[in-house]
Amino acid sequence: MDMNDTIIIDVDDFVEDFTHCFTGECRVNVLPVLFQISQIITDNEDLATSLSVIFQVMQQRLKIQRGMVTLYDRESETIFIHESFGLSEQDKQTGMYARGEGPTSKVVETGKAIIVPPQRAAGARPVRGTDEAAVAQAHTSFFCVPIMHAKKVLGTISAERVYHNRRLLKQDVQLLATIASMIAPAVELYLLENVDKVRLEAENGHLKNQLKARFKPSNIIGNSKPMQEVYALIRKVAATKATVLILGESGVGKELVASAIHYNSLTADGPFIKFNCAALPETLIESELFGHEKGAFTGAVAMRNGRFEMADGGTIFLDEVGELSLPMQAKLLRVLQEKTFERVGGSRPVKVDLRIIAATNRNLPDMMAKGTFREDLYYRLNVFPMTIPPLRDRNSDVILLADFFAARYADETGKEIKRISTPALNMMMAYHWPGNVRELENVIERSVILSEDGVIHGYDLPPSLQTSVETGTSFGCGLEAKLQAVEYEMIVEALKTNHGNMTETARVLGLTRRILGLRMERHGITYKAFRRPEPVT
Repeated sequence: MDMNDTIIIDVDDFVEDFTHCFTGECRVNVLPVLFQISQIITDNEDLATSLSVIFQVMQQRLKIQRGMVTLYDRESETIFIHESFGLSEQDKQTGMYARGEGPTSKVVETGKAIIVPPQRAAGARPVRGTDEAAVAQAHTSFFCVPIMHAKKVLGTISAERVYHNRRLLKQDVQLLATIASMIAPAVELYLLENVDKVRLEAENGHLKNQLKARFKPSNIIGNSKPMQEVYALIRKVAATKATVLILGESGVGKELVASAIHYNSLTADGPFIKFNCAALPETLIESELFGHEKGAFTGAVAMRNGRFEMADGGTIFLDEVGELSLPMQAKLLRVLQEKTFERVGGSRPVKVDLRIIAATNRNLPDMMAKGTFREDLYYRLNVFPMTIPPLRDRNSDVILLADFFAARYADETGKEIKRISTPALNMMMAYHWPGNVRELENVIERSVILSEDGVIHGYDLPPSLQTSVETGTSFGCGLEAKLQAVEYEMIVEALKTNHGNMTETARVLGLTRRILGLRMERHGITYKAFRRPEPVT
């Protein structure tokens, strides 16, 4: 055998028994250790316990200088060092490589043991994860055996040692091949529990996130729990053609929800027609909804399709449906029941195929009790009711929405808005938002216009948000209130920047520590809230 050439061998090809001692270096004394390893594997399939005994045998009995166990992740086709001894820290940190890199990879690909005899070239490096100087030694041999189970390569055991006797080298290869076959079931179990399981859990989480992203409408912003429940309802009803009744206060985004239902439905390619029932006088609503024939009334010079005909094959969204008069409610009820109507001035029925989504901020059961809303229409509309939560019930979405609107109006006005200050965010979080998202949007648009330094400050917000609850003061909404709000924000920003350091904060603000302390006391600010947390040791 030419000891300068790499040799790939089948362990079964060995004819020498490693118990023969005529070389002067026999391996008879490792037989009890093999029995010990088999007992450990039988008693429990913990890979770490088995490897600790194996490494002890390799170091103490076989005099191996460097050794390692690598595992093979079939999905990513990467080989990584699981346990080792004699390796430098640098080698351990770079202990992952792809197939095709070095002899270890060759063993994984072929499922056969490999021997790299003593290297004569100082630059030779038989495997990543070995000490450079040691590999360059003239008499150091490297060998690697596969860990196989059910004809699948799970990893390798490799070792380096100075060998003067080639028979002993073969014996050690055969011995480690025997050990590899013994620990193969434990290795497979480890891979299933710690590599495959982790990857599958990650893939499962990724798929769940994809589904959430798919059914989280792109036109709606919010990750709060109430909004997640709304998204789930949108996903469920979008797959049907059921009539939907969207309830909620003014400004919560009922039209956005209706749009999300339509564009996630099977008829998303069809028209989405919107109509505000409170926007027109009653005399025009019927013509707008159902259309009119030529000559139906003065000014009707041609036949005109109504909103229901325009929405054929898609969705019609009737906003503020609670504002319809009782006669119009009766006509709407017929469309809901029969999907048929007649144009104003016409007698020929027009049939349409569409979904109806209605919305209102009114209390329809109260209106029914008062006789201003038809009970039969209510039950026709209330097939799938959805209540959109007000902004005060989804407080965690305020910051997301504020950032979104700030970016939008900064782009529209050509201004650079870098951030919203902490006091401003605190004021927005503390506010009850009676106008909901629409009010927040208006507040941010105003603040972007007022901002002069790329930051939305608390004093850029309307006086209604600058309350004593947030600022810790009891001033009103005049000039003094504005000055107090500016002072409060400047102190908070300086304390935050200097991590609660009173001396630095006072220097930045041009105050003495005493004056700063008095003004902080007036605003109810404590420097401890801004201190950097101590590192955990």
